[in-house]
Parts: sequence; structure tokens; C-alpha cells
Amino acid sequence: MTEHKTTNFSGYIKCFWGILLSGFLFVGLLFLLASLGTFGELPSFEELENPKSDLATEVISSDGKTLGKYYVKANRTPIEYKDLPEVLIKALVATEDERFYEHSGIDFYGTARAVSNLGRKGGASTITQQLAKNLFNKGGSSNIFKRLSQKLKEWVVAIKLERQYTKAEIATMYLNTQGFLFNATGIRSATRIYFGKEPKELDIQEAAILVAMLKNPRQYNPHRERSKKKSLQRRNVVFAQMAKNDIITEKEKDSLQKLPLKINFTPESHSDGLATYFRENLKQRLKKWAKENPKENGEFYNIYKDGLKIHVTIDSRMQRYAEEASSEHVANLQSFFFKEQKKNKNAPFYDLEKSQVLNILKRGKRSSTRYKRMKAAGKSEKEIEKSFNTDTDMRVFSWKGDRDTVMTPYDSIRYYKHFLRSGLVSIEPQTGHIKAWVGGISHKYFKYDAVEQQKRQVGSTFKPFVYATAINQLKMSPCDKLPNILYTIPKEKYGMPKDWTPENASNKYGGELTLKEALARSVNVITARLIDKVSPVNVARLAESAGIKSEIDPNPSIALGAVDLSLIEMVSAYSTFANKGLRVSPMMITRIEDKNGTVLEDFVPKTKEVLSEESAYVVLDLLKGVTQSGSGARLRSGWTRRKDATTGFPYKFTNPIAGKTGTTQNQSDGWFMGVVPNLATGVWTGGEDRATHFKGIALGQGATMSLPTWGLFMQKCYADKTLNISKQDFEKPSEELTITINCNEVKNSDDGDDDKKEDGDTDF
Repeated sequence: MTEHKTTNFSGYIKCFWGILLSGFLFVGLLFLLASLGTFGELPSFEELENPKSDLATEVISSDGKTLGKYYVKANRTPIEYKDLPEVLIKALVATEDERFYEHSGIDFYGTARAVSNLGRKGGASTITQQLAKNLFNKGGSSNIFKRLSQKLKEWVVAIKLERQYTKAEIATMYLNTQGFLFNATGIRSATRIYFGKEPKELDIQEAAILVAMLKNPRQYNPHRERSKKKSLQRRNVVFAQMAKNDIITEKEKDSLQKLPLKINFTPESHSDGLATYFRENLKQRLKKWAKENPKENGEFYNIYKDGLKIHVTIDSRMQRYAEEASSEHVANLQSFFFKEQKKNKNAPFYDLEKSQVLNILKRGKRSSTRYKRMKAAGKSEKEIEKSFNTDTDMRVFSWKGDRDTVMTPYDSIRYYKHFLRSGLVSIEPQTGHIKAWVGGISHKYFKYDAVEQQKRQVGSTFKPFVYATAINQLKMSPCDKLPNILYTIPKEKYGMPKDWTPENASNKYGGELTLKEALARSVNVITARLIDKVSPVNVARLAESAGIKSEIDPNPSIALGAVDLSLIEMVSAYSTFANKGLRVSPMMITRIEDKNGTVLEDFVPKTKEVLSEESAYVVLDLLKGVTQSGSGARLRSGWTRRKDATTGFPYKFTNPIAGKTGTTQNQSDGWFMGVVPNLATGVWTGGEDRATHFKGIALGQGATMSLPTWGLFMQKCYADKTLNISKQDFEKPSEELTITINCNEVKNSDDGDDDKKEDGDTDF
């Protein structure tokens, strides 16, 4: 009897070991089959060495900051292990894979635990397995057999990865490939979007929040209202795991777990962040560059996937100051415009019949996204018209933040027509580097770029080119005097339809004025006399040589700015005066690198001599008179606040500034061009349509609409000593001047600027 029991027991043992051995053999067979590609193709050695993944192209400012990225699906910019904080790696390992440094890709202990507990005490995927899934096995399958084959392939790839890379490289690759929602793919994008900083700057709380998100970025997201509580709980689990693994003490864990959840959400969509209009313009240039500069294999670069690094001339600090200055002033100016429009029955338009307003709204309809989308869907004009007259839920722009409202699409078009637009561009004259570019008030809602796309009449900001031609061609001096009387140019002389006799805005005439006085006061009759002396053709030629690319019709009226030009053309041309008469073409890009840092192209500016050094210096002396006692004198003393104003602007600049204001007919456009030795900056402000403007000159002139933005911008730049923006005078030519510039001081005057009477210093 005993012998029989012993025999049965021995048989059970043999059966157990047979089953166990069979299991191992079966698992081994599955591994072998998986490695042979039976369950699907596995990545090759080359793919393991260089895993394919879309990499966002990065735009890097001159001061080394990321301005933005170009991507379609993956906003991924990989970084190296040395750029990751130690606390992040420790939190990752403690939470996601405690035996990360002990296993070779598969944690068999963790797998056994997961199987025995049916997954209730956590899964068994190692960091290496998760990396394999991210790189080569996107997504999971609901089919149990397919999921099993995917898991087997993950195991095989994980083992290969462990043989190919160090633990540090694997951890880095995993963090670089992980998604965090809100266009954050990879740890660098995540730290920038959720905390507004680089990974190296993360503290222990921030590191824990990001590690907490790895389990499920949506379920444990700190930005989504519905998941904030879970995010906090999961963050505290990370702290508990760090304490369990002796990374922090129990006391530190308890203190950290009591802290509230805190992030600094900084989205990185194409319409968010710094220099949005600049980046949009740059994108079109890069697409063109990619077509003209193929790779060695003949393929074209893809700016959305190839991880290029675009080093640009923009300075992130100056860009931020420019955007802040523009927003501060235009928001304030807008409040006055809204008040004025309450009394305007045809708001926001002046000088138009109702039929003309209707045409503007119809043009707005046809250019809208809604119209294009409905047209593409095959909707009839009748259906589209009905849609545009139906109340609709929508989110609209306001200076107090986006707001949800209900209005018809037609009403929304008219609503947006109320908003004043503004552009600013700043160029370093000596290099042509564009340092700041503000194309509008909100790229999300107003796509049209006021820096380069838009061309508007420039008013009196064009007058310096007339004076420059006279100085360069006739050697005229700022001290030369001309009569301040009406001057007529006969129609026959330049083939005009009628005689041209411009008037002064102030309607004041008599006596003589020096050229310096005349430009400071923007006296029209003297500018007309000057252009007749040198001929419109020569003025147009000099302006074009200085940087104006738009076609200029050489007729006498250009003397008063009757020509449509872009803001960047004007600033580029003014830069020529500050660079001793040498034009340097504006530059946006300094260098393009591939994803490995290999330089694909270095960019150098193009130069051209336009004026003699002496002539350029004399023009600057004339323009300094504008800010000393002319229409730009508000920069010296600020101006008095009106009773209904919300803000005053006491700039009180004391350094030399060459500048010029400009206002066009009916106050449709307000300009200010301001130049110091190493920075030329121009500002334009106005409505989308020329019929959208202030009713009177007090608020509608360039000195009120655009000069304050320039003043605020320069105040911020001067306050930042690291920028080294010059407060010195312009450098004199090395040779002695042959043109006299030391005239009597220019007296202040009520004479107006830009065919309009300026209102002294009582505007805001």
C-alpha cells in the first residue's frame, strides 16, 4: 500500500516538472517564433539604432530660447540624459520600474506577481517594454490573441533594446517618446507646456506630477478640471514610492504630499506663445527653402517631421517686450474707440453708405472659414446666407480674454471690424537682424500680418526720403531755408491730370523755415518744393535702393506719403540712415541645422551702399529734430492725461532719438518710426478697413495711435540692461562734415503732421 502511494506521488512530481518544463519550452518557442517575425515584422538592427519617429522642427531665438515648433501630430524635441534632472529619473524608476537597473528588459518577478494577482497589484511592463511599445508597437488591440502577440514582440524588442543601449539611454528615450496631451510629446515639450521651463529646471514636485501622468496622461492630467483630483492623488503615490525606495525621507514625503497641485500651463500650439506672426511667416520661407535644398538622398526636408533646428534673429526678451507694449497701448486705445463708436450709427465705419458697409460684410463672409467650409461641403448660397443670419454659439476675442457669446456670423464679422490692429517690427541696422516682430493683436483671431502682408499709405513717414534725396543730391543743409508759402507743381511737368498745390495742415503760411524746422513740423509746402527740386523719380529710386521693394509711382504726391508700403519695408529703409548709408537686407534666419546638429546652411546678409555716410548722418540730425520739438516731442515729456483717460505715458526720454510720425487721410493709419544707434523700430496702428478710424485727429494721429507703443517698448528694452540698447548719440562720420547742421534750435509749433493738425500734448 505504501509503495503504491509512493509511486503515485512520484508520478505527480514527474507530471509537475513535465508541465513546468513544457511551459518553459512553450514560452521559449513563442519567443523564438516572435523573434523570427512569425507574429509580425520586428524592427531591424538599423531601426533599433535609429528608431523612426516624427520630430518637431524647433525655432530658436538669438538668445537661445525656443520660440515655437512646427509639427503635425508630434510636438517632440528629444533631449539627452545630461539635460534631465536626477530627481526626475529617480521618481520615474521608483514609480514605474523599481528593478529597472537589475533586469534585462523583462521583469520576470513582476510578471509572475501580475499573473498571480490578476493585475490587481499593478502591471508588469518595464520601462524598456514601454519604450518598445512607444517606438515600434503603437496602440493596443482589443483582440486577446493579437494583444498577446504584441506583448511577445514587446518582450523581444525590449531585450534587443537592452543589448543595444545603456539604462540611461533607455530611460531618456522613454521620456522622449511619451505623450502628455495638449500637444506635449516627449519630456521637453511636457515641461515647457505644463511648467514653462526646461527639464533641467524641474523641482521635485514638478517631476512627480510628470511621472504621475505616465500611467495615463488623460486620467491624471493636472490641467484638466475633471482629472486634477486624480492627478494630485497619483502625484502623492509617486512621493510614496520615492520614500519607499529611500529617495526621500518619510518626513519629506508627508510634507510634499500636503502641497497643492501647481502648474504653469503654457500651451505650444501654432497660435500660442511668442512671435506667432513671425513663426507663420518663417514657416512659409522654410517650406520654400526645403524645396530648394534637398537631402543627399534626393528627398526633401519635412519641417514637420525632420526635427530641424532653425536659429533665428529674434531676441525672445525684445519680442516679449514688443508684444507687451503693443497689447498695453492698443487695449487702452481700443477703449476710447469703443466709447466713440457708441455715438456712431454706422459703427465702426465712417464715410460709407449702407450699401458700402454691406459690401464689406459680404467680403468678410466670403473670406471666412465658415463660408469656405460650407462651400466645400456643397452648400448653396441660399443655405450659406441663412447660416450667416442665424444666431450661433461662438467664442470671440476681447481684450479682457476670450468670451463665449451668441451672435450671428454676420454680427461677428462686424464685431471684429471694431478692433484696431497694430504691427511692430524692430531691426538692428548694422546686421539687418530682425529682433522683434508683432504682426497683430491676436494670431488666433486675426491672422493677417501687419508687418509684411499688409501695405498701407505711409503718410509723412515717407518725407525723410525726400529730404535725404535733397541732401545727397544737392548737398542741402538742415539750416537751408525755404519759403513757407503755397507751392504749385504744374500738371504738365509730371504728366498729372491737374496742377498739384498741397496745403499745410495748420493752414499757416509765411516767412521761411529751415529744413530742420520744416521736417520737425511736417510742413507740406516745403516738402512739395523739395521733391520738385530733386524730381519724384530720384526720390523713388533712393527709397527703393534703401529697402522699399514695393513699386513706387514717381509722382509728386509721394512726397506726402501717398504710397502703400509694408511696415518692414519702412523700418528696413530707416535702418539705412542709422547704418551710415549702408543698407543691410533684413534677416530672419542665421543658421539651419538638422536633428543631429549638423549645419545645413549659414545665412549672411546682403549689403548695398545707398547714401554717403555724411548724408545719412545729416538725415538723422533732421529726424532728431522731430523728437526734440516736433510731432514726436511727446517722447521727451510724455503728455498730459485727459480727464477721461485711463493711462498716461510720461516717457521722458533724454537720449538722442531720430523719429517720424505719420497720419493718413481721415486718420485711417497712424505710424511712428523711431531710431536709436543700434535699433530701428516702426509701429503701425489702424483698422482692418480704411473706413474704420477715429473721427478726429486728436486720437487718430500717429503720435497718439503708434508712438506710445514705441515708447513703451523702448522703456522696457532700456530697463533690461542685458540688451545693451544704445542711449548714445549717432556716430559722426570719420571725415569732417561739409554740410552745416548746427542751426538755431527748432521752436515748438502747432503746425500739424501728415496733412493733419496734431493736437499738442493733450491726447491721453
